[in-house]
Amino acid sequence: MKRRRLLSPLMLAALWQVLCVWGIIPAYKLPAPTQVLGGLWELMTLGMPPGRLLHLHVLHSLERVLYGYAAAVCTAVPLGIAMGWFPRFRTLAEPVVELIRPIPPLAWIPIAILWFGIGIKSAAFIIFLGAFFPILLNTISGVRSIDRILIEAARTLNAKDKDIFLKVLLPGSVPSIWTGLRIGVGIGWMTLVAAEFTGVREGYGLGYMIMTARDIQRPDEIVAGMLVIGMIGLSIDAGLRLLERRLIRWR
Repeated sequence: MKRRRLLSPLMLAALWQVLCVWGIIPAYKLPAPTQVLGGLWELMTLGMPPGRLLHLHVLHSLERVLYGYAAAVCTAVPLGIAMGWFPRFRTLAEPVVELIRPIPPLAWIPIAILWFGIGIKSAAFIIFLGAFFPILLNTISGVRSIDRILIEAARTLNAKDKDIFLKVLLPGSVPSIWTGLRIGVGIGWMTLVAAEFTGVREGYGLGYMIMTARDIQRPDEIVAGMLVIGMIGLSIDAGLRLLERRLIRWR
């Protein structure tokens, strides 16, 4: 099964290489896979800008995502539970949520720089906005999907509100919340690169690295950086899937 999953990327890479060798795809527009591998090696050994190695860019980007994502989880999950459980509160909060939700996280970049300046705080804020709404909406959906008959049955058995919350509400809504966590981290990881395009004080970050490679016209390193971003995003999602299988056994 794993070999079959690797087959399509390998076939795509082979086709890509052939089209580049035949000159159908110009190298200045899209370098061949062999050139991209060479660019990746240079990112790891020489760095972009020189001296700033790939693994340091990765660490700084992960740090920014961690701050923004953690803030999104800590606010979206409790707010989603409250909006899903209390209809009156949902009626009050929903118009505000639906007003802000359609605004793309990238549209917040100018005001994020105005509020927080250039640095980790503004980047974390953009990531927070990207991750917040998927987590919030899935949490609300998970809470509202719980069968009310189960809640009434628990109350008939003299269960306290605390017991209903811990033994009925949370177990029933966790699968949906977890889906929101996976979607949220994916969107947060995507918004990271755009957030770093605005500038970073530390001089590190995958988005900053790609922007620097663009400025000196190194398409091989640009594509290599894009592949690194994709592989890290794939690894994060695979890790969350593994945790889901182990932690949410009742799903």
